[in-house]
Amino acid sequence: MGYIITCALLPIAVLIFYICFKDKNNPEPAGQLIKAFFYGVLSIFLSLCLSVPFESLGLYSMDSSTLPGCIRTAFFGAAIPEEAAKFVMLWLLLRRNKYFDEKMDGIVYAVCVSLGFAALENIMYLAENSEEFVSIGIVRALFAVPGHFCFGVLMGYYYSLAKFYPNNSISNRVLALVAPIIAHGVYDSILFVINLGTAFSCILIIVFLVFCHKMWKHGSKRIKSHLESDKETNTEDTL
Repeated sequence: MGYIITCALLPIAVLIFYICFKDKNNPEPAGQLIKAFFYGVLSIFLSLCLSVPFESLGLYSMDSSTLPGCIRTAFFGAAIPEEAAKFVMLWLLLRRNKYFDEKMDGIVYAVCVSLGFAALENIMYLAENSEEFVSIGIVRALFAVPGHFCFGVLMGYYYSLAKFYPNNSISNRVLALVAPIIAHGVYDSILFVINLGTAFSCILIIVFLVFCHKMWKHGSKRIKSHLESDKETNTEDTL
């Protein structure tokens, strides 16, 4: 079990180190980052409070074998409940947080929440497939974990805009929830359709790889944007 946990958490640790390195000029307190991570772990249980009722209402089925069914499962079984749960936890974490004083902070905290979710999810996936945990762990380290990272970047990017630009607060708060839901839903939809084994699976694999690449590039630009904005603000404050 120790090897499984190590395999599951190693990519999480790498990405947490990466986002903290990006924020090295004005880092967040370690205690706050740990708190954000465990809020993310708890969010997986909160997400079940949505996904289970959604399935009971017939909004999706895990055994779907059709394109519309795959899309419904991607959104109602994963994207909506998971990102909504992360959003609630991020709100609880930051609503009165005195350390949330730069735009980049929103991304850092949202990524930590998202990776907390991904950590427990990863352990559960690998434990369920213990005989193949190495190969599955590698695949998830390359795609699923960076996917959650990118969803967190999107959420944090707009969450910070909502705080620091109050005139557009409502629209940015909506985007802080909707943008990661759409990205997550599209990500899972492509994967679920690929798993159907249709004649288009090979093409969809290419589409999936391109989507993941574009999502990472988009997230990197959002990180750079907030870092540059914070630098300009800090420079103005020192003048």
